[in-house]
Amino acid sequence: MYRTVFLLLSSLFFFSCGEKKTNSIALPYYNEPDFTPIFIENKSDVNKKITHTIGNFSFLNQDSISVNQKRVENKIHIANFIFTSCGSICPTMTKNMKIVGDSLSSDKNLVFLSFSVTPWIDKPSILKKYKERNGIKNENWEFLTGSKRDIYKLARQSYFAEENIGFSKDSTEFLHTEHFVLVDKTKRIRGIYNGTLTLEMEKLIEDIKTLEKEKE
Repeated sequence: MYRTVFLLLSSLFFFSCGEKKTNSIALPYYNEPDFTPIFIENKSDVNKKITHTIGNFSFLNQDSISVNQKRVENKIHIANFIFTSCGSICPTMTKNMKIVGDSLSSDKNLVFLSFSVTPWIDKPSILKKYKERNGIKNENWEFLTGSKRDIYKLARQSYFAEENIGFSKDSTEFLHTEHFVLVDKTKRIRGIYNGTLTLEMEKLIEDIKTLEKEKE
């Protein structure tokens, strides 16, 4: 809750103070797992100041097709972490992600990645049934499974899935997070949202549209 309020206030402050800065980049970047927002005025400074990017990966999707980092190259993507047998937050997260997917279904340069945190259970066939059961027809929404170690490492060290504890846990400790992570075309993190809150999906949709307008 504190993180959400902090980010909201930071965004409001930025927009109120940055109206005259026409060359400013609208959305912040995130370089660390504590999700301190970094606002940059000139695009030329990004490579120097923003060093963190999403790492390489390779997993199987719901159709048993290998999916790797090339799937999201030069595309905006949203990542979350779920498991099909989850009876608490995951159904709500999937429902809310579907709101975003359905709202932007015509955007072919937007990819959704839902990683299973119980990959030893969620084989491709299970993920396919889960996708069908939830009425998800978006071809750009991949449900991914594979090595538990690799998924947990990617979640914590690349997507900062558990915020400031992202580097303090290993694959023996269960990963469960409500976060949706927004990543730009250069694989840099640009937003984090509570996937259990429908209201946050409105902000996510707005931010995706903002990223689409951002110049390379």
